[in-house]
Amino acid sequence: MARPFAFMANREITVTLPDGSKKAYEAGTTVQQVAESIGSGLARAALAGKVAGRTVDLSHVIEDDADVSILTFRDDDGKEVYWHSTAHVMAQAVQDLFPEAKVTIGPPIESGFYYDFDVPEPFTPEDLTKIEKRMGEIAKEDQPFQRDELPRDDAYKMFDEMGESYKLEILEDIGSDETISIYRNADRFTDLCRGPHVPATGRIKSVKLLSSSGAYWRGDERNKMLQRIYGISFPDKKGLKAHLDLIEEAKRRDHRTIGTQLDLYSISDAVGPGLVLWHPKGMRVRHQIEDFWRQAHFDGGYELVGSPHIGRSSLWETSGHLDFYAESMYAPMDIDGQAYYAKPMNCPFHSMIYKSRLRSYRELPFRWAEMGTVYRYEASGTLHGMLRVRGFTQDDAHIFCRPDQVEKEITHVIDFTLMVLRSFGYEDYELYISTRPEKFVGDPEQWDRATEALKRTVEERGLSYKLDEGGGAFYGPKIDWKIRDALHRDWQCTTIQFDFNLPERFDLSFIGQDGKHHRPFMVHRALLGSMERFFGTLVEHYAGNFPVWLAPVQVAVLPISDPFLDYAKQVGKDLSAAGIRAEVDDQDAKLGYKIREAETQKIPYMLIVGQAEQDAEEVSVRRHGEGDLGKMVLADLIDRIQREVASKQPH
Repeated sequence: MARPFAFMANREITVTLPDGSKKAYEAGTTVQQVAESIGSGLARAALAGKVAGRTVDLSHVIEDDADVSILTFRDDDGKEVYWHSTAHVMAQAVQDLFPEAKVTIGPPIESGFYYDFDVPEPFTPEDLTKIEKRMGEIAKEDQPFQRDELPRDDAYKMFDEMGESYKLEILEDIGSDETISIYRNADRFTDLCRGPHVPATGRIKSVKLLSSSGAYWRGDERNKMLQRIYGISFPDKKGLKAHLDLIEEAKRRDHRTIGTQLDLYSISDAVGPGLVLWHPKGMRVRHQIEDFWRQAHFDGGYELVGSPHIGRSSLWETSGHLDFYAESMYAPMDIDGQAYYAKPMNCPFHSMIYKSRLRSYRELPFRWAEMGTVYRYEASGTLHGMLRVRGFTQDDAHIFCRPDQVEKEITHVIDFTLMVLRSFGYEDYELYISTRPEKFVGDPEQWDRATEALKRTVEERGLSYKLDEGGGAFYGPKIDWKIRDALHRDWQCTTIQFDFNLPERFDLSFIGQDGKHHRPFMVHRALLGSMERFFGTLVEHYAGNFPVWLAPVQVAVLPISDPFLDYAKQVGKDLSAAGIRAEVDDQDAKLGYKIREAETQKIPYMLIVGQAEQDAEEVSVRRHGEGDLGKMVLADLIDRIQREVASKQPH
């Protein structure tokens, strides 16, 4: 095979590309040179590389045989490098314009980047405009990103001389014998950073700084408040425009705005942050979700159980929550001289139900489900409408089974999950299998067997997945199921978890066929995740335009004027008798206003009744977002709506 480049060294290495093909190069070839050997188009688009699974700069030298891939903006890892580099450009621009600013950290995030600064005054919108302009100037200068490595003590001295106290605090957490990497932008800006970065600032093309807000240093409310700037960048204006359009659409769909508009829920400071008040219309939707959920569970071989909101401290000591989860639990309350905790999870209670009597291998599996409200501490800065709250209802279930039943039960849960999520209009998913974390309970070999069982069951159902190394719960590996909404955003939803902890800690057992005690397997499972989060994502997925079966009000009856109010009320009664949620608009207002109100409330069907409809015993039908459907006999409309509800047809 011909060698793409000639070097002084004559040792040959083999590079394996993502398509499985292999190429020979001289040792010392850079990732950039590999990209150039593949094609000029790829070389121009290249942002970074991946060598032996590690993301690296294009200047990285390859010394040994390795798998190599070239990262562009189309790759998630490529976007991360691009946005991280843009964060550095923003930090340089801030310090150019505000020399007193101290830099802290500036990572890429799921969609863009941010950087936190210690500045005397909060940034204004005008400041963001100036920073954005300066970033454009830095990009035009095409300053190279240069990586340097130096001893930790030398790095400490350098940042001390620069007056960057936050970098010193980060370095204090690093051993003195460590080698530190830094990145310089043509000696104009220096940052403590692992990298990698794009080759030069000129790669940063289209930038938009989105907002600024306060953020505590290291996320700790006891630390100083910093100023955080969020931004996004793309290699071209078209990509940036599409993203900004998506942001505007997300604002239009924001469940907090729609929740107020449709009068679904509220959160009151008088009650407490992160605690949801469900309004009547919100509860109507919730009841439809719960009624469907209950019947689906009965049909799926589950039984429903219930548990209290609090439990003795000894229960949480036995379960291990006070050892592994205390930071998310609320302070105990004293009852009759004993400490009780608000429950963060339902599982210890279900374990106690299992333990209430002797169990036989013939009875297993037990599938027990509960809509159980739990309470977990979330920092105030992380609370977000219904998507991040402190009190929420989990659609929790626990499966107690024999070891030989566990794979079949996980398969059952996967199929059950697909049916439930599809019923709510979710067809696009991303699955993650989370492996053993550093802090865990149980036997490592048992963890490995359980993780392999999860992989097998997912693969057998023909589903793809990604590995989340070290992301498992302390008590077992898990499958995290993210649903993708109408805007292609991912939301954490279903979770399926092994548990080696509770059966052991609560000494759960069953009598086997041999007459001896055996330990059951326990599988945690939540399909919707939490009712609050699922409801919030559902609102945004449909932009409040719920399918008919979920809509809080399915039909609005609109009399043209008061003389037809009695007929309108009779139509409303007939609809209600047929199980259809209907409201009669008896306002003293013009028909056009009533229609606009019903459209604003996103009511699926509007029935207009006047003299002609009353004489013919019909209704004139409008469909939200579609317009006039013509006149119908009420019985025919009822049949249409009932069929639409039964089919769970998404709107």
